[in-house]
Amino acid sequence: MQRLYSTFARGWPGTGLLCLRLFTAAGALHYVLASGQPLLKTVLAGAAGLLLCAGLWTPIGGAVLAALALWCLIFSARGDPWAQAQLAGMAAALAMLGPGAWSIDARLFGRKRLIREP
Repeated sequence: MQRLYSTFARGWPGTGLLCLRLFTAAGALHYVLASGQPLLKTVLAGAAGLLLCAGLWTPIGGAVLAALALWCLIFSARGDPWAQAQLAGMAAALAMLGPGAWSIDARLFGRKRLIREP
């Protein structure tokens, strides 16, 4: 996972990524509860939203959510098309940018400090 990102951002950029992850997960939750999509799509969107909220497997969750939102935008007349486009854009941005420092991905795959005893 470290190969996908040059760094797990800290400070203001990391806070921005945390906010982006939380708002994208909230959008996925709204999508699951209000869109009236079939069960498989709602389960996929809910699982991807939970992965993004926790910051676990962020590229996978973001890509799945972006693909699902684009699919529904193109092939389904249900829901608000602008909200689906916005959800797809935010999820794609997270898939490309990464999770940030305050995520499970950073704990599992981030840089580690090795201390060598003499």
